[in-house]
Amino acid sequence: MTSGTHAPRIDTSRPHPARIYDYLLGGKDNYPVDQAVAERLPVEARNGAAANRAFMRRGVEWTARTGIDQFLDVGTGIPTEPNLHQIVQGVNPTCRIVYVDNDPIVLRHAEALLVSRPEGRTAYVQSDVLDPEAVLEQARETLDFERPVALSLIALLHFVPDDRDPYAIVRTLLEPLAPGSCLILSHLSMDRLTPEQDRTEEYRNAGIDLRPRTHAEVLRFFDGLDLVEPGLVPCWHKDSPRPEDADLPGADSAYAGVGFVR
Repeated sequence: MTSGTHAPRIDTSRPHPARIYDYLLGGKDNYPVDQAVAERLPVEARNGAAANRAFMRRGVEWTARTGIDQFLDVGTGIPTEPNLHQIVQGVNPTCRIVYVDNDPIVLRHAEALLVSRPEGRTAYVQSDVLDPEAVLEQARETLDFERPVALSLIALLHFVPDDRDPYAIVRTLLEPLAPGSCLILSHLSMDRLTPEQDRTEEYRNAGIDLRPRTHAEVLRFFDGLDLVEPGLVPCWHKDSPRPEDADLPGADSAYAGVGFVR
């Protein structure tokens, strides 16, 4: 299922975070302009992208095992198997998932690849996190907000500058969710990287407004939520062994956590 407005033309003249991320993960759905940015990034960026993807897999699987069967994944990115719906429907085939992204190349692949198991449902919304009310309005066509929903914001908010008030955006997305819902979040930080490893300016010079945040700044996204142990940490894992790649350079370049709505 696909909803939202008609997809705009794919702009191959400017790099896009979803396509850069795809390249860092070894994907093929990117263009020379995306590859040029990615190639200027250090090895830590590639390791960080892989670690972030691994957190998504661990986080949503654990959340599905708590009994949540509805997922709102904002900033989906280009599908990379296993996709979120494959993971959570492997736990519970009746899970419902709404994917949200603003990049038309994601829409193209979503229509082909983000296909639900017959017992559940998967929908795709062409929308932007900067308009959270529109995201919620379209998500309601698939999800029941009277029951718990897992809101997934994976490697997204560091592309939202301060002047767009990312904290208000998250509050808006969480506000209508029922008690027992949760936030699954990861966010880039430079806390653990050296100045030489910081490539924020590479993104900004390419026209991408990257805003890494400190631990304290990322923790604010969980205000009012019950943060699950081990809290907001790099390489988050719960009820599973420490990831084998946790010590690779750059694997700790993002903070990740899960918090429940009271």
